[in-house]
Order: sequence, then C-alpha cells, then structure tokens
Amino acid sequence: MDRAVVCWCRSARRRIVRLTPVVALLWATVAAADVETGSRSPASLSRLSIEELADIQISSVSKRPERLADAPAAVYVVTREDIRRAGVASIPEALRLAPNLQVARSNSNTYAISARGFNGTSPNKLLVLIDGRSVYTPLNSGVFWDTQDLMLEDIDRIEVVSGPGGTLWGANAVNGVINIVTRHSKDTQGVLATVSGGTDDVDAALRYGARMGDDASWRVYAKGFRRDRTVRANGAAVADAWNLRQVGFRADWGRASNAVMLRSDIYDGTTDVPGQPPQRTVFGASLLGRWNRDLGDGAGLQAQAYFDRARRDQPGVFTLHMDTFDIDVQHHFAWSRGHEIVWGGGYREQRDRTAGGLILAFVPADDELSLANVFVQDTMPLGERLKLTLGAKLERNSYTGSEFLPNLRLAWNPNEHQLLWSAVSRAVRTPSRVDRGLQSFVNLGKPYNAPLMPGNNFVSETLTAYEVGYRAQPSPRASFSISTFYNDYDKLRSFQPVTGGFALANQIEGRTSGVEMWGSYQVNEFWRLSAGYNRLNESFRFKPGSADPGKPTAGAQDPKYQASLRSSHDLPRGITLDVGVRAVGALPDPAVPSHVALDARLGWTVAKGVELSLAGFNLLDARHPEFGAAPARSEIGRSVLLKLLWKL
Repeated sequence: MDRAVVCWCRSARRRIVRLTPVVALLWATVAAADVETGSRSPASLSRLSIEELADIQISSVSKRPERLADAPAAVYVVTREDIRRAGVASIPEALRLAPNLQVARSNSNTYAISARGFNGTSPNKLLVLIDGRSVYTPLNSGVFWDTQDLMLEDIDRIEVVSGPGGTLWGANAVNGVINIVTRHSKDTQGVLATVSGGTDDVDAALRYGARMGDDASWRVYAKGFRRDRTVRANGAAVADAWNLRQVGFRADWGRASNAVMLRSDIYDGTTDVPGQPPQRTVFGASLLGRWNRDLGDGAGLQAQAYFDRARRDQPGVFTLHMDTFDIDVQHHFAWSRGHEIVWGGGYREQRDRTAGGLILAFVPADDELSLANVFVQDTMPLGERLKLTLGAKLERNSYTGSEFLPNLRLAWNPNEHQLLWSAVSRAVRTPSRVDRGLQSFVNLGKPYNAPLMPGNNFVSETLTAYEVGYRAQPSPRASFSISTFYNDYDKLRSFQPVTGGFALANQIEGRTSGVEMWGSYQVNEFWRLSAGYNRLNESFRFKPGSADPGKPTAGAQDPKYQASLRSSHDLPRGITLDVGVRAVGALPDPAVPSHVALDARLGWTVAKGVELSLAGFNLLDARHPEFGAAPARSEIGRSVLLKLLWKL
C-alpha cells in the first residue's frame, strides 16, 4: 500500500479520537436511529441509484447528450443531491466533492482549483463554464472564484472532466473542463427561501418561479452572503472578509424539439481593506441566450450567444474593466453506417482596460483579444462494441495566430456495464495579459531581484496527453472508474533576463503522470459509501538556452496524493446524516503540510418543504493552512453552519 495512504490512515485514527462534540452528537443520533424498530421513511430528495447515476445525460465530453456510462473520458458528475447533502455554501466548496479536482482554500475569498496539476491562486489550464458560458478571464487565463456564485439549489449538476478538451472547447481546456449546468425553470416553480449562519458565514437567498402558459416558465432570485475574516498561524486576523450580492433570472419557452433559454446574473461585491471601510471591488453582469432545435433522426442544432461585463478593483494593485461577446453554433447528426458527427464554430471578442497601481502596470493599458474557431468530430463504429472518435479544432487568436487541436479516442464496451477507453490529444494554453503585458515597478524578490518587464514574445504553452481509462458497474450496487494519464508539456512559463529586468518566456518543459480512481457502493437502501483517490507525479526542467535563475516548477503547487471517503445515510423520521473525510498531501514550494479534514452534516425534514440542517467543516483541528507561504498565509478553521430551507 502507498506509504502516503498508510500515514494518512494513522493520522486520521489519531485525530478521530479527538472528535468535537458536534461530531459526537451526530454519531449519537445514528446510534439512536439504528436501534429503532419502526418502519423507515427515507429523507433523501430524489437520490439516484447507482444504475440511475450511470444513465445521467452529460454533454461536456462530446458536446452532445450521452450517458455518463458511455463517455470515453475521466468524467465525474456532482449531482444536485450531492451538493445538498454536503451542506456546503459555495461553488468552490461543492467542487471538493469531485475526486478528480484539487481544491485548496487560500483565504476568505480566494481558492486554488485545478485538475491534474498546475494548481495556484490563478491556475491557467482549467476551463470553467456555467451553462456553456466561459468564465475564464484573459487577464491571467484563470477564474476569479470569488465572483462565481449561484443559488446552489438551482444547480442541476456539475460535470467535471479531467484531461484535455481542446478539440471541442478550445484554448485553455488543457487539464480539464468544469461545466456547471443549472436547472430548467419549469423545475423551480413556487417560492424557495434559504437562510444560514454560522461561525464564518452568513447567507440568505430567495427565489420565485412561475409558468407562462403550457410551454414557458421563468424564475427570479436574489441572494447575498458574507464570509468572515480568516486568521494567520499566530492568531492575527487577515483583512479579507468578503461580501457579495447577486440577482438574476432564467426563462425557458418552447418544447424540447424547439426550445429557447435566456438567463442573466448581476453581482456586486465588497471586501475589507486594512485601515479603511469595506470597499466595492467587483461588479459584473452577464446575459446568455440559447436556441436548441431538434431536426429529427438524431440530428440537432444549437446556437448560443452571451455578453459579459466585469469590473474589478484590487486597491493599490490594478483595476480591470472587461467586456466579452461570444457566439457559438454547432450541429450534430448521424451519417452513413453509424457515424455521429458534431461540427460547428464560434467567435469571441474580449476588450479590456487594465490600469495598474503602485507596484505594477499592464502594457498596453487597453487591449483586445479575439478568438475564432471551427471544429469537427466524428464518432464511428469499428465493430459491434468498438468506437473510434476523431476530432480537430482550428482556432485563431490575436496573440499567436492559428492553433491546431486534434483528438483521437477509442472506446470498447465489452458489455453494457463496462467501458474501456484510451485517448491521445493536443491542447494549448494561449497567452494572457499577464504573460504579454505585465510590468512591475518593484523587484520580484529572490532569486530574481529585478523588476518584471512585458513579455511580448510569449507564445502558447502546449500539451500532448495520453490517457487510458476503465469504468464499470460490476453489480447494481457498485460502480467504479479508474484512469491513468501521461502528459507531455512544452513551452511552459519561465523567466528570462532582458534589459531592465526579467520577462516571462517559454523555457520550461515537463512531464506529469498519475492515476485517478473513484467508486460508490450502495450498502443498502438507506446507506451509500463513496471513495476517491488520485496520485500525481511531476517532473519539470529548463530547456536548453534558458537563463532562468529560479526553479523549473512552472508554477505547479500540487499534492502528490489525495484521498476521500464519504458516507450518506438516510435515517428514520426524515433525518439524513452525511460524513466525509479527505486527506491531502503536502505542497512542495512554498511548503504546506499535509492535512486530514472531516466534514459532517445532519439534516432534518421538519415538514413538507421545510428542512433544517447543521453542518460542520474541518472538525479534526482548530485550523490548518491549505495554500500559500508562511507566515503571511491564512489558515482555514473549524466552522459550523446552521441552515433553514423553506419551499412553498
């Protein structure tokens, strides 16, 4: 057995004997429930069986509806029920439920989230979508997680694909794709209100939905939250408390054969500033429209367009004003002898005005990025149970010109409950504003001791990925997935001496490899166990000719292993109990120690449409760091959250 897993088990055993009173109370509730002899009344809200989970329709792997069990990729689906039973209060915390993601909290409002390595507070190799709208920013090729917020009750599922998806999704879908899919408005009718509060969080949300005739429905919502300050190892408070307010709507009309969807969100946020009143730091709005048309005989057409406006003010650092317009059209159809073809194209234009502060600037301050693409993918039968998928995307961006993104996948179904697949793909991470135009007015610190100058020659980072995976449902009560990968990276970000200081360059290459596995077992009608484990190996080196005086880490800050175990139990009298434990390996540079975390939630359906829950997080220790350099980094503490949900 892996030594890291053995150490984790020993550490967990020592810590569990010091369970907090909250956890002790939860387990006492279980014991009391198990000795009752009355008939059970499951409290779960439409929890899916193992077989039903395999039949979930997803679209992130092939850009067309397909069963999860048939998708030839390492894909994990976080369901609406998973999110509810975890008791989490934000999208980043919900993503901890996906065993093929690395999620680390840096402070009150900042997370580091990635797949298959290269994690950081601004990771740049993971594409994130909300209902098909990309929330990637060209400032740093990453995601500002502090503004990605939804009513969690409106989320239908989160599809998490680890591995490249450049052929279908384009640049920056390098190590994975997260697709957050919200519920149809016809499924969110009436009034729903939630109020929650605890040691670190205060949240409130209100939603109302109604119908307009037989074929149209809509909903509106408003919500807000406050995240309290975090503390450092010495107990000193960090000025990072975070407040966000958001309103939005979704409308759907038409039937499945000819449907239109329109949704919009507007947010406004403030944060603490040392020695000053809280300041408004973010504002944004988006409008998304989509039309789906069923053309018959397995064919379909989809057209989508969105506009996004984002404003961000990091006091003393930079101010960002960015507008994004995107349009995408795709067509799928069946062709001769079983060919399933998806093809289409799109165009995106992003304009930004980025003003610097006392320590940095962007050159030029105003910039425009355009991306145009065409793609085609053909899935063809090679026999009764063997399928080959060939695809390619040609994408042109205003920084580096044209990029070619091919993909080959082979899938074999020995029977309807097994899938063996393999893939070879190429993906790229196109330059960001940071790569090409960032300039600092102060030294970068050791070992550079010089300012950063604009890197106008920075080109796209590239990946060639090799994957093999196996997914099976050996019985109606059990399912599992295992995948291995070998990633070959080139032209990774480095520093290079130039006149006046250093500039970002492409002088690092490297290899990563690893394994991801997860599975679920339905012990009985009322109890399910789920587990996950992943292992990551990384090796980077400077390319010949590099003069970078630092280390060839390429910005990667990843644990070698992660492991998780969750138990979901339906108890009598409308009570549910969920307990999860996760172990995360140490981070290398800056060093962050490994940790084991225990989360638990006790839910009670008080009456029809009324649910009360008590959730505890990080229950094994008072606090621990998850990301960043000591001594300035924040530590994430033990917390408790009480939530009331009322639906009419």
